[in-house]
Amino acid sequence: MGCTGEDGLQAGRGRASMLSSERKLAVAELKEGMYVCRLDRPWEGTPFLLQGVLIESESDIETLAGLCKEVYVDVERGVVPVEASLLSLEPAAPRIVIPPKSAWRAYSDDEIAALQGTATYPETVEFEQELSQARDAHVQAAAFAERVLDDVREGRAIAVEDVRGAVEPMVRSLVRNADAFLWLDALRARGAYEYRHALSCSALAVAFGRHVGLPQELLVDMASGALLLDVGKLRLDDALVSSSTAYGDEERRRMQAHVEHSLAIVDAGGAVPEHVREMIRTHHEWVDGGGYPRRLEGDAVPLLGRVAAVVDAYDAMTSDRPHQCAVAPHVALQALYKARGSQFAAEIVEQFMQCMSVYPIGALVELSSGEVAIVTAQNAARRLQPRVMVLTDPDKQVLSQFHSLDLLVRAHSDDPVRIASALPPGAYGLDPVDLFL
Repeated sequence: MGCTGEDGLQAGRGRASMLSSERKLAVAELKEGMYVCRLDRPWEGTPFLLQGVLIESESDIETLAGLCKEVYVDVERGVVPVEASLLSLEPAAPRIVIPPKSAWRAYSDDEIAALQGTATYPETVEFEQELSQARDAHVQAAAFAERVLDDVREGRAIAVEDVRGAVEPMVRSLVRNADAFLWLDALRARGAYEYRHALSCSALAVAFGRHVGLPQELLVDMASGALLLDVGKLRLDDALVSSSTAYGDEERRRMQAHVEHSLAIVDAGGAVPEHVREMIRTHHEWVDGGGYPRRLEGDAVPLLGRVAAVVDAYDAMTSDRPHQCAVAPHVALQALYKARGSQFAAEIVEQFMQCMSVYPIGALVELSSGEVAIVTAQNAARRLQPRVMVLTDPDKQVLSQFHSLDLLVRAHSDDPVRIASALPPGAYGLDPVDLFL
C-alpha cells in the first residue's frame, strides 16, 4: 500500500537511509561477518532459503562465488573489515523493491495448522559454539527493533519489507540452537520496555514455531509479526502507557486502540500477507470471547493470533512494567496454564510449556547442594535436568568465577545434584544482568 503526503515523504526518507547502508562488492572481497543483502541475480535457485545471508565461514563465500560475481552488503547489519578498501565499495544501484508476493507467501489458517510437524530442527551447533553468532544476531535485531520503534515514535513510516531481512539472522540462530539466543535475550540490558518486549516476543514466537515444526519461511513471518505486535502503543500518550494505576473505562478503550494503530502503521509501510496482519490484529483476543478488539471466540481466533497471545502475555509477566514487577518464569507458565481454555488456547499453552520447559532459560534455581544457579540450556531428553551456570556457593555467597554444570550428567555421578526449587527474580540479591553484563 502506497503512502501519500508527509507520510510518503517520511517513508521515502526511511528507504533512502536503508539504501545508504548498502555497498557493492566483488564476491572475492567478502569477509566473515559481512551481511549480504542482495545478489547480482535472483535469490530463487540458490541454497539460501532466506533473502539475505550473514557470511559465517569460507564455505559461504565459496558458495556465493559459484552463483554470482558481485553482491551488495549491508554495512549496518554486518561487518566491513578495515582491510576491505572503502574506495572499492561502490554505492548500490537504485534498489528495486521486490513485489510483496516475492517477499512474502500468503498462508491460510488451515495451511498453517497443516504445516505443523513438517519441519524438524535438530540442534546442529552446540550452545557454546552458537553464542558468538547468536550475540551478533541479537545485537542486529535489537538495533533494528529500536530503530523501527523510534521511527514510529517520531511519526515516520516504516518499510515493512525490511523487517523480514532484519529478523532473518535471529531466525537462523534460533534454528541452529534456540537456547543460545534465548539465553542472551534473558540477559538483555535494561532499557525501554517496548524495545525489549518487541524483540523478546519475536524470539519466543520463533522458538515456539521451531518447537511445533513449522517451516523456516513461516518462522520469519512469525518473527516479523511478533516484533510489531505493540508498535501501535507508540502512538498513545506516554502517560497512558506508563500509568501505574488501574485504567478506567475510557483509558482502557484508548489503550485497546493500540491494536488498530499497529495495523495502520504496518499498512502504511507496505503490504503484508493477511496471516501476519491477523497475528497482530488478534493477539489480544481470548478464546472465550472476552478479548478485543472483535471479541472473537475459539477457532475464530487464527492460529498465529493464539500463539501471539501466549508469547505476548508470557514476556509481559516476566518483565518489569510500570504497574507490575516481573514474576519468575515458572510463575508465568503457571498463570498461562490456569488461563488455558478461557484467555488462551489450551493446546497452544501446553505446547508453549513444553517449548519453554519446566525451568525456562534464564530462570534462577536453587540446587540440592544449596548453590544458586541460572538455567542456560535445556536437555531435551530430561527437562528436569537442564544445564545451569552456578552463581553462588551453598552459603549464597557470589562466586568469584561461575562454572557450568550439566545436571543430566551430574545425576549419574557419585555426587548427584538436582534442582530443589525455582526462585523468584532477585532472590538472594542476585541480578543476572548485573552479574553477566
